[in-house]
Amino acid sequence: MAKPYLTLTSVFEHETEVRRSRFVCAVAPAGSVEEAAAFIARRRASHAGATHNCSAYVIGERVQKGDDDGEPGGTAGTPMVQALVGRGFADVVAVVTRYFGGVLLGAGGLVRAYGGAVTETLDRVEPVRMVPARVIRVSVAHDQAGRVESDLRGSRFSVREVVYGADVRFVVAVGVDEVEGFTDWVAGLTAGRAKVWVEGDIHVLS
Repeated sequence: MAKPYLTLTSVFEHETEVRRSRFVCAVAPAGSVEEAAAFIARRRASHAGATHNCSAYVIGERVQKGDDDGEPGGTAGTPMVQALVGRGFADVVAVVTRYFGGVLLGAGGLVRAYGGAVTETLDRVEPVRMVPARVIRVSVAHDQAGRVESDLRGSRFSVREVVYGADVRFVVAVGVDEVEGFTDWVAGLTAGRAKVWVEGDIHVLS
């Protein structure tokens, strides 16, 4: 079952220093692998002179990837992913840019430095909480559409789309624990004339 998670609405940057090496961490929202890759590319271009630009992203509940960018295997990307997941974040990307300070940190030191850079940055952001919801489609006749739309937009439910055709169809996001109540509410509103069906799962702002 889908779980709530935290994510971001904007880019945030924070810098740490470990034994004279600078670690500049930037985190950003990313709703897809393509968005994450584009952000990583921009950070690498803007810090082209850095020693390393290591990255990690978590998309949804299944996609997790880290890149060590030349650091010893498993010492950068993996702890960065673990920091994101451990703090409950998803649909997010992180890039940690390292400017080498002349002191070798060793494998353990690198793991702590990269994971810590992400953790310290996440401690400073203002995340939003996303909760599981169902996408529900409601179909009504044209003579009921005006009232239904007005009541829907005045409710706590999120209207994502309205489609006019032979009938009028509303696409609505409803919390997973409110589906039955929503269905009953629509039935009462339309005297049982509406057709209601569930189309899929998403997350919405809590």
